[in-house]
Amino acid sequence: MKEIEISGENRLETTTKTRVGSRAVILRDGDILLMHESLQDLWLIPGGGMEEGETPEKCCVREAEEETGLLVRPERRFLTLSEYYEEYCYITYYFICSIAGTGHMALTEMEKARGARPEWLPLEEAMAIFSRHRDYAAENEEKRGIYLRELTALTEYSAQCEQERL
Repeated sequence: MKEIEISGENRLETTTKTRVGSRAVILRDGDILLMHESLQDLWLIPGGGMEEGETPEKCCVREAEEETGLLVRPERRFLTLSEYYEEYCYITYYFICSIAGTGHMALTEMEKARGARPEWLPLEEAMAIFSRHRDYAAENEEKRGIYLRELTALTEYSAQCEQERL
């Protein structure tokens, strides 16, 4: 399992706030399941913040079900990504997940307001979307950071898959 750090240009010398979460890489026939917030045209790998007493694996399962309506089984954690922006440290655990069944989607009011819905995309298309992270540097730092994070994760996932094939 690899660990990667990303530091934003706005990183402060000292972090005072930490947010920990998990994300589920769910693949089916060469497609990846992403969350699409249509009102902002924002794409994300399903996941979110860890609740008190929750393990990274349980967070991954809960967040995947809430956002996609799918029950997943985390097969392997392949990446821990630490991001530093302003006084924040965001730690995200990425899991390769298999689909174990169907559950109940439970979007937050904010996710509903943003038009969030799960969508399957070819993995290459998802990586192309995330690779445009620099395009948002001047207008939307949050989107730029999210896309850099997701591109980093999918690039690492692809590299590990290639290594396993060798």
